[in-house]
Amino acid sequence: MLELYQDIALTRDLPEHHLKIGDVATLIDYVHHPTDGEEGCVLEVFNATGDSIAVVAVPVSAVEALRADEILTVRSLEPVS
Repeated sequence: MLELYQDIALTRDLPEHHLKIGDVATLIDYVHHPTDGEEGCVLEVFNATGDSIAVVAVPVSAVEALRADEILTVRSLEPVS
């Protein structure tokens, strides 16, 4: 299980939040599924300058630990249409 407050990477796109595979977020909590489905986690997403831009809940399978063989990159956040 991933530790709280560690940075993680998304393993899937979240178009409803304008987030993409590989985006980095901070794991801030775990939540139980209300009908015994997959456990979830709450993530806080920051922009490149450290401002909080979103808090989202996703299934645990949508996140993974960062690895030493990965590098961080930046991209523009797509505007809401």
